[in-house]
Amino acid sequence: MPRIKTAHGEIYFTDHRKSERIPVIFVHGAGGSHLDWGASLRRLPEANAIALDLPGHGKSPAPGRSSIPDYAADVIGLIDTLNVPQAIIAGHSMGGAIAQTIALTYPQRVHGLILIGTAGKLVVNPYIIEKSQSDQDELAQTLVKWMWGKNATDDMRLFSYQQLMRVSPQVLHGDYIACNHFDIRDKLSDIHMPTLVIGGSADKMTPIKFSEYLAEHIPQAQLVVIPDGGHMMMLEQPEIVTQAVKDWLCHAAT
Repeated sequence: MPRIKTAHGEIYFTDHRKSERIPVIFVHGAGGSHLDWGASLRRLPEANAIALDLPGHGKSPAPGRSSIPDYAADVIGLIDTLNVPQAIIAGHSMGGAIAQTIALTYPQRVHGLILIGTAGKLVVNPYIIEKSQSDQDELAQTLVKWMWGKNATDDMRLFSYQQLMRVSPQVLHGDYIACNHFDIRDKLSDIHMPTLVIGGSADKMTPIKFSEYLAEHIPQAQLVVIPDGGHMMMLEQPEIVTQAVKDWLCHAAT
């Protein structure tokens, strides 16, 4: 799949659109890539998906960003370049912060939201911010322990470790700075579009209480809890997450 030049730089994306349905734009989290979204989600016919690598991640060239609004502008730049008038924005972790920011800043471009393992305020452990600059290997090993639940395989854990190690320290540090400054809790009631919130009951990075808070404060939100789901629940339990997204797309987002 291609890189494309936007008003904000080059973006790599995979395009799975097969119909005229409103597409779902999948936005990954800190240190991630489009591969954080399992094949079952990216190829879900009801999603009509576009999955991107944020700047400095995966196959998109550096530099990365250090603010959520800047990443939101990158996503809108891709949507504009692809001539997509309106989309559903799906975001995981930092990607969920980006999705919420897009909904508030560019509401006319957003048909709905899918928020997975995220929150209205992202507080980053100071250890993560410090180690993202000083010891990426130690940080990656620690994050692998925190990101996955009991259903994760060794291959899943290795995948996330390798992916974190491929991201430059500067980009990774910028991601966590961006997350740490994100707080829109006082604006959640201004998000006026159908929203699916998915949280994992065993998520150590963004505990389920944060998903519950989103569902309580976004007016049109629906909450789905993934039992034993870790932070990477969409890879750890792809069938359950994909079915939840499919059901919501078929009934709530039409």
